Amino acid sequence: MVAKMPASQWISASLLVLLLSLHPGVRAFYLPGTFMHTYTPGEEISAKVNSLTSIETEVPFSYYSLPYCKPPEGVKKSAENLGEILMGDQIDNSPYRFHVNVNESVYLCTTDPLTKEQAELLKKRARNLYQVNMILDNLPVMRFTEQNGMMIQWTGFPVGYNPTGSNEDYIINHLKFRVLVHPYQAQGDVVVTSEDGVAMVESDRKSGFQIVGFEVVPCSVRRDVEAMSKLKMYDKVDSVNCPLELEKSQQIRENERITFTYQVEYVKSNIRWPSRWDAYLKMDGAKVHWFSIMNSMMVVFFLAGIVFVIFLRTVRRDLTRYEEMDKEAQAQMNEELSGWKLVVGDVFREPCCSKLLCVMVADGIQILGMAVVTIVFAALGFLSPASRGMLLTGMIILYLFLGIIAGYVGVRIWRTIKGTSEGWKSVAWLTSCFFPGIVFIILTVLNFILWGKKSTGALPISLFFTLLALWFCISVPLTLIGGLLGTRAASIDYPVRTNQIPREIPERKFPSWLLVLGAGTLPFGTLFIELFFILSSIWLGRFYYVFGFLFIVLFLMVIVCGEVSLVLTYMHLCVEDWKWWWKAFFASGSVALYVFLYSVNYLVFDLRSLSGPVAATLYLGYSLIMALAIMLSTGAIGFLLSFYFVHYLFSSVKID
Repeated sequence: MVAKMPASQWISASLLVLLLSLHPGVRAFYLPGTFMHTYTPGEEISAKVNSLTSIETEVPFSYYSLPYCKPPEGVKKSAENLGEILMGDQIDNSPYRFHVNVNESVYLCTTDPLTKEQAELLKKRARNLYQVNMILDNLPVMRFTEQNGMMIQWTGFPVGYNPTGSNEDYIINHLKFRVLVHPYQAQGDVVVTSEDGVAMVESDRKSGFQIVGFEVVPCSVRRDVEAMSKLKMYDKVDSVNCPLELEKSQQIRENERITFTYQVEYVKSNIRWPSRWDAYLKMDGAKVHWFSIMNSMMVVFFLAGIVFVIFLRTVRRDLTRYEEMDKEAQAQMNEELSGWKLVVGDVFREPCCSKLLCVMVADGIQILGMAVVTIVFAALGFLSPASRGMLLTGMIILYLFLGIIAGYVGVRIWRTIKGTSEGWKSVAWLTSCFFPGIVFIILTVLNFILWGKKSTGALPISLFFTLLALWFCISVPLTLIGGLLGTRAASIDYPVRTNQIPREIPERKFPSWLLVLGAGTLPFGTLFIELFFILSSIWLGRFYYVFGFLFIVLFLMVIVCGEVSLVLTYMHLCVEDWKWWWKAFFASGSVALYVFLYSVNYLVFDLRSLSGPVAATLYLGYSLIMALAIMLSTGAIGFLLSFYFVHYLFSSVKID
């Protein structure tokens, strides 16, 4: 019998998880990602295989694009969600079968003689460092290698290898699996968590074994092909040790027949099922994350001090002194205005490309909302790494439905600038098409490249139409509805009138855009450390799960973006520069420039294994999308805060 936990208990548990996620001693704060499955001794389990991946090319390929053994029932694809397809995952069944708690050594198959094309392809995949990604009970296979006296943990195992000083390539054809199991004895009701993060109570659980670890030692072993070819699939063979001599390893050559075998060893473990992902999610850099947060807080306090001085010592002092004067003194002061008071008749003059500004701010709010909600849900454990693709799927769904907020914000700003609702439909349409359209164009170009390589990362035509349907059937209508609501909301009136003739802006020694671009270094300083971990998780195949830290960094970055834009807007007004609209946007949005430059730096100095124009094009294309999203979201924060600051500033003083 299965029953859901009460809502109050679930909310309390979620809040507890969020608090624990911020503690440095916590190794993993994900809720378990799948139903706890207990296996009886001897029960058969089949492993699955995902796409072949490489940190050198970043172009995934199907497992069965290489001459591997196929399951007797044929290759069958597993159901995949939207996020898995977009990430290039292709999960298939495999011939690797395990019997719970039964140690065995098994023969799979012997291939036909390799053709020239097959041999060349195997060599190419081996030299490009392609990894086989295998899954058992939803756990990725893990291997350990020793480098410089340290044990390095990897997911997957290589297709083959090319020894130093040798011109020959060798294939991995024998796998020594080590399955960690935890004996389980049923004891009444058990609380588990489903893949969607819903807590469940099961009272009919059986006793047996739970799989809590999946490790592999890959080997290359030359077998007696004539003797092995007489065996049938799943016949027992003698276990072997990984040979150290190259003469006993299996070379990749034309007309060579390759025998595939594997052996399984079960080891009892004290690891409990809810903690089985801890091995994958070890956080060795907790101090680095805390350093990143402390660094960000120092920037926040520094800028907060500047804002405090502006508000309480300068602006507030001027306003208080002005309010204490009589009318005659106020009139005399109006004739002797200086600084920001001189641009009173131009400060709310319509900026150039005002429609584009409205669209970019609206899209930025939509992206920011998507990021905040996604990170909060991930920090609470709803988007577990066991639920592959759910993070990306959730982001897309959130973005679609947040279109209503984007439409509202864009049209509301448009009405404020224009003073009328005329033209709001075009603003809403552009809002729904601007950012998704740019992303769609970039992805289409990258997709043609992946199609040319016959990669599983290439999106099928059917998915293109699915994404277009989601875009135009959900996002666009919701954005138009949000725009309609924006036309009916109360208008924001300017506190001062705008002069008919624009005031001339005094010349300066250095262009103001230099200061705007330089301002982006402060928000970048709050996130560049966390950015390194994010890029490593994307391009080096590592798990990123410290969403508690990421939420704090995002929160601090929002504060810094607002403070930077506010300070720069005030500085521009003080030098009689009333063209503050776009500068307020790019003062914080310019952080995207440094993010993109850092991505290029990461490509050159940290992704040295990445090779070839195709891999570099894919990397730069995805980095460009990331930088664009950051520019829109951070720019929107800076613009909106600056707008309300200017509105408050000039509504506090009466100047004709």
